[in-house]
Amino acid sequence: MKTIIKPSASIRQDYNGIAKLCRESASPVYLTKNGEGDLVVMDIDNYNRREAAFSLREELLGIEEARRDGVPDYSCDEVVEMMRRAVKEAAKK
Repeated sequence: MKTIIKPSASIRQDYNGIAKLCRESASPVYLTKNGEGDLVVMDIDNYNRREAAFSLREELLGIEEARRDGVPDYSCDEVVEMMRRAVKEAAKK
């Protein structure tokens, strides 16, 4: 991913250009103020994809931690069997 750095004034002077750059590059644009990093902007689709990837990564890390801590896991066949039993029990009531 290419790093794109622009002065913060560019978003005021050329919002449409910055928005287009975000969409076309699929990269965040770093905005500087007085020569120092200030903000990061990106288009909403790439932001949503990034957030989904972060959420998935957190979930997978949690699962891996649980596995390492000895929390029991189940195979697909075991889950299907548990669901069948739960449905049978619910039907009896």
